[in-house]
Amino acid sequence: MSDCGQYALVVIAFVGSVFSPYYHWAGRRDPENHVAFNVALYGPQGACWAMTERGRACLARGPDGLQIGGSSLRFDGAALHITFDEMALPWPGQRLLPKRIYGSIRVVPDAVTTDTFALDPAGHHHWAPRMPAGHATVDTDAFPGGGWSGHGYHDSNWGDRPLESDFIGWDWARGRTVDGDTLILYDARLCDGTGRHLALRLAEGGLTPIAAADRQELPRGFWGVRAGISCDSGAVPTLVQALEDSPFYRRGLVRTALAGEEVEMMQESLDCRRLANPAVRLMLPFRMPRRTGTQL
Repeated sequence: MSDCGQYALVVIAFVGSVFSPYYHWAGRRDPENHVAFNVALYGPQGACWAMTERGRACLARGPDGLQIGGSSLRFDGAALHITFDEMALPWPGQRLLPKRIYGSIRVVPDAVTTDTFALDPAGHHHWAPRMPAGHATVDTDAFPGGGWSGHGYHDSNWGDRPLESDFIGWDWARGRTVDGDTLILYDARLCDGTGRHLALRLAEGGLTPIAAADRQELPRGFWGVRAGISCDSGAVPTLVQALEDSPFYRRGLVRTALAGEEVEMMQESLDCRRLANPAVRLMLPFRMPRRTGTQL
């Protein structure tokens, strides 16, 4: 993930994606036959979204890298290198036809951590913010001008059970203070009514917990998905810009106050109950087509 002023980019590589309707309909068997490279770009000229699921013939991976079709991630010990060659889907009000997009991203981390956090008491789901902060350089043909540079971030999630088996949903957010420290929030809401609240600060190369603030809800979007973010007592979060608003997921830029500091954060919310709804799963192929061959 990278952001700079008016531009933002999110790249996610999935193996056995929890969001994949095809993986669900296949009985969650053979995860390597359900892989996808998700690219989401946002800028003043509009947005691009690509997320094509592919079969195992399009997957190659090793200890230092992962390739799915024409897109890949590779860590060389000093930087994370990402390339993408994907087909962006039509976007309401901007683009009526699919568009092929190319690009590369280089993320030089400020720190590489080994911290791993269990998100549920039984340890079925984990999150690891491997590169909590860094400098990202983006080169892409998707927008005029060719690219930009800004803050970068890389993490990883994995689990051995469907999300809806254990979670109602979760909120995640990341931003930088005026002093250059990175703040990361993870608020997982479990099905039994309990939660796992993480509030972390990256300073001097390591992650340290900070006092957990109160979760405040954001205004609901078009689809009614509930989203929230931690704030100091008495503070009111502000949605600066909505980036994604789907039947089960939201992403946007939010201004909040933490530990007495005002900070703008990239924020994401997931509603696992909505994700598990059969009607929502039937809608997902419109945003996530499946190709079993090598074609885009």
